[in-house]
Amino acid sequence: MGPKPCRLAPSILSADFTRLGAQIAECEAAGADWIHVDVMDGHFVPNLTMGPFIVEACRRSTRLPLDVHLMVERPEGLLEAFARAGASILTVHIETCLQPGETLRCIRALGCRAGLTLNPSTPVEAVAPFLSFVDLALVMTVQPGYSSQAFMPEMLPKIAGLRALLDEQAPGADLEVDGGLSRATLPGVREAGANVFVAASSVFKHPAGIGAGLAALKEACAG
Repeated sequence: MGPKPCRLAPSILSADFTRLGAQIAECEAAGADWIHVDVMDGHFVPNLTMGPFIVEACRRSTRLPLDVHLMVERPEGLLEAFARAGASILTVHIETCLQPGETLRCIRALGCRAGLTLNPSTPVEAVAPFLSFVDLALVMTVQPGYSSQAFMPEMLPKIAGLRALLDEQAPGADLEVDGGLSRATLPGVREAGANVFVAASSVFKHPAGIGAGLAALKEACAG
């Protein structure tokens, strides 16, 4: 199977929330493929961010898929609320799921694509038994919790290893990377086998604006 199409998923973690709807619309007009929503509970990760209400607001602002990343303890109890709010993809952490296979099946039953992610310190082997249940796998290339962190290049072998496992067990699944992605770091991640790229600061904090940030990432995707 050849390389999958490159998809850009701006993360609203770095958006101006006083202008959230307008900035999401600007992302869509500039060619974003998905909108990424980072949900943090203040327990599994130190930050505390958005809930279903924000996902519902995003859903009213765009027709793009909403890629909802649940960095939370006990995600099972939140799946229905986020699906009802308009999530297209629900991604949970292997570190917080007691029964990952069952959780992923539940996400699909709610009508969403099912994603599974792992933190930088978690080996690929932890997710390997569950990849046949996923539509998306996500590698964190920073410690989850805050935007504007530096990309961890030591995660590149993990990305390549996960791509190889997906090709065996779930060849149709997307491989997403989140953390420190920019025009400089994206090409190496793409070469390692990822095809979905989450970017927060490099889009919403780009000095020339959202459109310029996305254009730079598109150029990086194209090689």
